[in-house]
Amino acid sequence: MRQRTLATLLLLTTTLVAPAALAQVAPAPSTPAGPAQTSTTSPGQAASAEQQAEATQDAVPGGADDQAEISAPGVDASTAGDIVVVGRNIPNAVRATAQVVSVLSSADIARTGEGDIAGALTRVTGLSVVGNGYVFVRGLGDRYSSALLNGSPLPSPEPLRRTVPLDIFPTTVVGSALVQKTYSVNYPGEFGGGVINLTTKAIPDENFFTVGASGGIDTETTGRLGYTYFGSKTDWLGYDGGERNVPDFIRQAPTGTGVIPGAQVLQLSNARTTLLQRNSDIPANYSGSLDLGVTGDLGGTRVGLIGSVGVSNNWRTRDAVQQDTVSNDGTIRNDFQTVITDNRAVVNGLLGFGAEFGENKIRWTNVYIHDTLKQGRASAATVYNNSSGNPLFQQNTSWFERKLIETQLVGEFKPLQDLSIDVRGAYANSQRNSPYERQFIYLCNTSLNTDLGNAPVSDTGVSCPGVWQATNAFDRFATVVFSELNENLYSGQADVAYKFQGERPMTLSAGYYYSENERTSTRLPFTYQTVAGGAIPFPCNLFRPDYLLSPDVVNGCPVPGAGNPSDTAVQMRFDAGQNGSYAYDASLRVHAGYAQAEAEAFDGVRAIVGVRYETATQRVTPVNATGTRLKNDYFLPGATLTWNFAQDMQLRLAASKTIARPQFRELAPQAFRDFESDRLFFGNPRLKDSELYNLEARYEWFFARDQRITLAGFYKRIDNPIEQVGFFPTPDARLQTGFTNLPHAKLYGAEIEAQKYIPLDFISAGMAGKRAVVIANYTWTHSALTADRSCVPGVLEGTMLGGCQANFAPAASLFRDGAPLTGQSDHLVNLQLGYEDKDNGTQATLLFNYASERVTNRGPSLLGGAGFQPDIIEKPGIRLDFVARQTVDFLSNKVEIKAEMRNLTGTRYQEFQIFEGGNRVDINNYRLGRLFTLGASVTF
Repeated sequence: MRQRTLATLLLLTTTLVAPAALAQVAPAPSTPAGPAQTSTTSPGQAASAEQQAEATQDAVPGGADDQAEISAPGVDASTAGDIVVVGRNIPNAVRATAQVVSVLSSADIARTGEGDIAGALTRVTGLSVVGNGYVFVRGLGDRYSSALLNGSPLPSPEPLRRTVPLDIFPTTVVGSALVQKTYSVNYPGEFGGGVINLTTKAIPDENFFTVGASGGIDTETTGRLGYTYFGSKTDWLGYDGGERNVPDFIRQAPTGTGVIPGAQVLQLSNARTTLLQRNSDIPANYSGSLDLGVTGDLGGTRVGLIGSVGVSNNWRTRDAVQQDTVSNDGTIRNDFQTVITDNRAVVNGLLGFGAEFGENKIRWTNVYIHDTLKQGRASAATVYNNSSGNPLFQQNTSWFERKLIETQLVGEFKPLQDLSIDVRGAYANSQRNSPYERQFIYLCNTSLNTDLGNAPVSDTGVSCPGVWQATNAFDRFATVVFSELNENLYSGQADVAYKFQGERPMTLSAGYYYSENERTSTRLPFTYQTVAGGAIPFPCNLFRPDYLLSPDVVNGCPVPGAGNPSDTAVQMRFDAGQNGSYAYDASLRVHAGYAQAEAEAFDGVRAIVGVRYETATQRVTPVNATGTRLKNDYFLPGATLTWNFAQDMQLRLAASKTIARPQFRELAPQAFRDFESDRLFFGNPRLKDSELYNLEARYEWFFARDQRITLAGFYKRIDNPIEQVGFFPTPDARLQTGFTNLPHAKLYGAEIEAQKYIPLDFISAGMAGKRAVVIANYTWTHSALTADRSCVPGVLEGTMLGGCQANFAPAASLFRDGAPLTGQSDHLVNLQLGYEDKDNGTQATLLFNYASERVTNRGPSLLGGAGFQPDIIEKPGIRLDFVARQTVDFLSNKVEIKAEMRNLTGTRYQEFQIFEGGNRVDINNYRLGRLFTLGASVTF
């Protein structure tokens, strides 16, 4: 078993494997409903039944088993019949939607082998995942996209985001995922990159009970060195057992004296949340699931129940180089070697009830997701700010607990053949609880050689030519932060559509939408100090963290001849400092209505045109800081033309206007540390809405059975885009990230995708029923910011720059003109090579993914005020995965065995700056492990 060597250290469209056509958008009714066709057939041009059947097969390579169920506003699942337009048969996908969409069915998701929906979506053309499960569509961040569950919005449990991270949705609870890249007015107006609609499973096809389990290893984590702490006995499930309960005197400190006396300090958790421990044998990963489906008939009504429960526990250790600089030439200021061990525990549940009668459907869906990250961190450096040359050690222990609960009721009705009515209402609650974010700092004192046996952590690889000593040289020897977030989201929507029959049928639809978000967030930072304000005296300052907070030290270190021990007693002081407001309330209320028409305008040309009116009031009210109130209304038009100029070809043109509102955390002047990037973020109350103008052209060619090529070009102009700004509030401060608007930005690019299913019976008769799968896509994107002398919101409170009013600054002083948007990769490539044998239940897929370099944080202005540091760049690189599945019969039960091999290329995580002259600063650089997982499920 190999361990890390830490010289100074004491101590995380699929190409849309979707079948080629989007006929999956809605399953065909169990009994033909016989909907009217979209247009008439010209005499002598009617497609034959054989042609229609073949076109339908072309649209559904995998057959009926691959069809995906979609529940979304304005999507009529009953209209999946074939279409004949001027004598040419068009695949079902065209009938299902007039927009540019991609769909992942449950079979498609299974082919990727991903455990969460965010991972599966990385295979879709133009999609990438940045950070913890936030999906970027064509280079636009999550603020420009929205995530829906069965057509209803979701709140985010993350303070930094308004959208939910999709990596908290296990694939076991998702029946399909729809990605729509062109705007249609039945969706919310916050639509820049696209909308992602997840549909949960409703009524099963048959009764089933499935038990599954898996185990896996990470070559950089499992059986190797990491750092952990005890916490509570139930941490393995992600639930605190009471050890981290926060007493009322902590919550009341900001409104009182702000001082927590020693007697109360001793009431807080100590050793179980402070003592970082060296673990040289990190456990393997594991997961388990139970899935149940029951269906039957009650009279003329088909009813069903689906339940799912899952548990997973995963470990990840990152042995990282973390550097920073404040200079213009890349001279290193801090150079830390850091080991971070994350233990992520997820518990999820789904309980759904469904009823179908005729062409009507009712579903009641309840989702529960509990996602906790327990983190231990150890860092050491000899190069650090104001370094004495002696080694410095820093340890952190953290607990980030996220929870999402949603209940929603959806009714999809067809009271008349040509009339459809959808009604949906939902309530969701998200929470994030992060108590006891602890940090202790020790400095190696080379003038002492006393060994009390109480070093903060024992590690044979540490070289301290003296003793480790808790010190106030950095203003504090220890800190602790308590943070909580709670958000409620209420939403409701009604949609009505009526098809007018005639020579050229027309469908008119209209709808109303309402949502209200209410958020409360608090962040309470405290520092430990002595009553007299000095350092803990010798020899108590040599103790490890839990001894530093023991009664013998908290009540006053007994030092002979040093006076009254009560002067050295330890207390906690509430310290907002540069952390901004310690609490804020936020709300967003939206009312919207839309009208839309869809018809064949000319022979072979279908049009869908609509407009949405949306009005919203957004408020952020921080304590003791500037608040925000935004009240705006918009008319948001959208139009798409589809020209079916040949039996197997079509061209789409789309244009629309959409918006993007600032997120709560971008507006709230409160510090927040992101546990993934280890960065501090700070909101800006002066932000305003962004407006987007979108154009797209798309060519689609279904040139043969199971084959497709599509080519698309897109262009977006963004007025007042919101971008991140890196800055140093003081010369000694660490890098912080703020937010501001810019005058303009533009983004344009192109996509190409192709797929082919190749029957293998040409090899031999024994290969009949087997096929090869080739699916590939490529997206090229370019973006540029406009940074002129226009005044935009500044990131430093009270500053006046470039002749702008207070708290504003010229855009050119914050950004480089022409810089790319944050998170946008120029090149995205996906390739899948697979083998499938349905008769024998075999599936094997090799998945290749490449994303080019992208900006993760804007390079900060130099301390002198003139010029910038280079942007911080992430290099995702190449990733190669392999997934194999085999179904066998065992004792009359179906057993599915799945093997996964991830990151076979061993790609590193690299985030860096490159300066003129070639100096490189590694912001975050660590090896990503290769993951090997083996699992099995049994269906009864």
